[in-house]
Amino acid sequence: MSGLIGKKIGMTSIFDENGKNIPCTVLEAGPCVVTQVRTEEVDGYSALQLGFDDKAEKRTNKAEAGHYKKAGASPKKRVVEFRDFEGEYKLGDTLGVDLFVEGEFVDVAGTSKGKGIQGVDKRHAFACDGKATHGQHNRLRAPGSIGAASYPARVFKGMKMAGRMGGERVTVQNLKVLKVVPEKNLLVVKGAVPGHKNAYVIIEK
Repeated sequence: MSGLIGKKIGMTSIFDENGKNIPCTVLEAGPCVVTQVRTEEVDGYSALQLGFDDKAEKRTNKAEAGHYKKAGASPKKRVVEFRDFEGEYKLGDTLGVDLFVEGEFVDVAGTSKGKGIQGVDKRHAFACDGKATHGQHNRLRAPGSIGAASYPARVFKGMKMAGRMGGERVTVQNLKVLKVVPEKNLLVVKGAVPGHKNAYVIIEK
């Protein structure tokens, strides 16, 4: 699918024609440089490798430097392959936010914020409405029973329990493009996307 590498700038809200306040996310989408073109004949599949966000040359090894030199581009911090990219592009071409149009829908993938170790109420949205009137005094946020009796006498795998939360790859689908600002490479989409401010994201049609 066609897409770009981008960066999450932050959230804001805009008003539609009916005066309704819509929460939205501002993304910096591109410009991305074509750093490699995969073909069926050579690689067995067709794809475009895109690079985004310049990286200092002193932090680039010789293999990477030679790879970017073939494309006539500076070293990049993020490189992602997009399979079956629509349109014909060659090595060194630059793709911008004008790849998207207002009103269409996109999928945005990124790494969610890490929350550390959390309890079951936050991690799995348990009700955690233990009744303090029934003789307990400090178990309001407890998960309750996690197993059966003498049979099967164990806790099943996959049981929802407390543990590490966040820091995972998350894809939010069907976000509507509300605004495209080509002169600043900005894309405004409806709703929230995973990650912290300045986190890298992948935007696909």
